Amino acid sequence: MRPVHVLQVASEMFPLVKTGGLADVTGALPAALADEGVTVTTMQPGYPAVLAALQAADAVHEEADLFGGPARLLRGEAAGLDLLVVEAPHLYDRPGNPYTRPDGSDWPDNAARFAGLARMAALAGRAGAGFAPDLVHAHDWQAGLAMAYLADGGARPGTVMTVHNLAFQGLFPGDGFASLGLPPGLFGVDGVEFFGMTGFLKAGLALADRVTTVSPTYAAEIQTPEHGMRLDGLLRARGGRLSGIVNGIDEAVWNPAADRLIAAPFSATAMEGRSKNKAEVQARFGLEAGTRPVFGVISRLSWQKGLDLLLGCVDEILVQGGQLVVLGTGERGLEDGFAAAAAANPGRIGCVIGYDEALAHQMQAGIDALLVPSRFEPCGLTQLCALRYGAVPVVSRVGGLADTVIDANEAAVAAGVANGIQFAEGALRPALRRASALWGRQQVWRRMQSNGMAADVSWKRPAAQYAALYREIIETRVAGRA
Repeated sequence: MRPVHVLQVASEMFPLVKTGGLADVTGALPAALADEGVTVTTMQPGYPAVLAALQAADAVHEEADLFGGPARLLRGEAAGLDLLVVEAPHLYDRPGNPYTRPDGSDWPDNAARFAGLARMAALAGRAGAGFAPDLVHAHDWQAGLAMAYLADGGARPGTVMTVHNLAFQGLFPGDGFASLGLPPGLFGVDGVEFFGMTGFLKAGLALADRVTTVSPTYAAEIQTPEHGMRLDGLLRARGGRLSGIVNGIDEAVWNPAADRLIAAPFSATAMEGRSKNKAEVQARFGLEAGTRPVFGVISRLSWQKGLDLLLGCVDEILVQGGQLVVLGTGERGLEDGFAAAAAANPGRIGCVIGYDEALAHQMQAGIDALLVPSRFEPCGLTQLCALRYGAVPVVSRVGGLADTVIDANEAAVAAGVANGIQFAEGALRPALRRASALWGRQQVWRRMQSNGMAADVSWKRPAAQYAALYREIIETRVAGRA
C-alpha cells in the first residue's frame, strides 16, 4: 500500500480550538488515517490557544507581508498532532471565537484572515514548507480559497474540498477580489465569483479535484434547489466528482465504559450504571426523580436545527408524561423560549444555556432519547454519540441523520434492527408520540439501545473511504487524467 502524505487545512481542530463538529472531524482524522497508511499534517491559524499548545516548533517559512503584516509558518506538535501553524499576530492574535468579535459580529477582516490561511496552504502544498504533500485536503469555506491559489498555474498536488455545511459559504464583496493576489480570470462563474461576490467555498467546490461532504444523503440533497443554497447547479455539474462520506466519532473520547465525565460507567452488557447517570441528569437540571422518559437536546440553538419546531411541541412531551433537558446556545429567541419553558414547568423541563462538554457527556449517558429535529443536517455527530451511549435518537429524515439512524418502523422492530426513530418534515409531534409509545414497550426500547451501542460509529470505515479517495486522485493525476 503506497504511503500518502496529506496536508489538511482547517480553521479549527479539537482539542486545540473548537466551536463545532468541524473541529471534532479534523482532530480525529489524522489518527484514523494512520491505520490506512496516510500521514496527516494539519495547517491551523495561529490563534493564541494553538500557539500556546505548540511544542518544539521550527520556523519553516517567513512571509514579509501576509495581508497586512509579517507571518511565519511554524512546524511542530500539539496534543499528538503534526501541525503547520500560520503565525500572523495581526490576523489571529485575538480573544475568543475564531470567527466573531466579543459582541458576536464577524471580524471585519475575515476575508483577509482566511485568505492568509489559504495562501499559506497553497505555498506548503507546493513544497514551500520543507515537505511535499501528495494532496491538500481543505475543510469548509475558511480553507476553500486554497483551491484557487493552487489552481494559479504550475505543478500542484491533488486536492479535495470537504463541505461540512453548505449554509456557511464565506461570501465577501466582489470588489475585494483584487486584494487577494489571484489572477483576474479566476473571478468568474467557473472560479471564485458567486453572484457578484467573492465566494471562498464556491472556489473550493469549483476548483478542487474532488468534492466531498459528510454523508451520502446530504451529497444528493445539495444538488437540489431546496438544499443547494444557490450552488446546486455547480454541484450537479460536478456530480461525478462529488461524494458523501459519513463522519465518525472518536471512540476513545466517547466511551461510556471509561468516560470520566459521567456519574457511572456502563456498557451494552452491563447497563446498570445508566440509571445512575439518568438520576444525575435529573438532579443537575432540577427535574423530579423517577422513571419518566427523559428527552434531551444537545445542540446549537438555531433555525437549521429545527429547535423552534421543538419549542412548539414541548406540550406533547409533557402530555405523554416525559421530561425535557436542553443544553445549547445560539439564537436569542430560542434561548429565551427554552428558558421560559423551563421556568413555567419546574421539575419537568430543565435548560442550561451555554456550551459544556462535560455536561454533554453526562446527558448522553443519562437521557433516554436524544432529539435532533433539524431542517437539514449534513451529518450530525450528536446522534452518533447518542447511539454509543444508549440514548435513542429521534431525528429528522435528512442528511446524515437518515444515513446513520435505523427507524423503528414495525418491520425494523420485528427484525430486531431498529436503533432510533426517524420522522419526515412536519411530523415531529407524531414522532414524539411514537417515541413515548415505544418507551412503553421496554423490551423493544432495550433492543434499540443495544443495537445503537453495537453500531460502528468509529472513524474506521470513513478513514478507509478517504484513503481510497486520496489514492484515486493521486493515481489519476499521475496518469494525466485530472
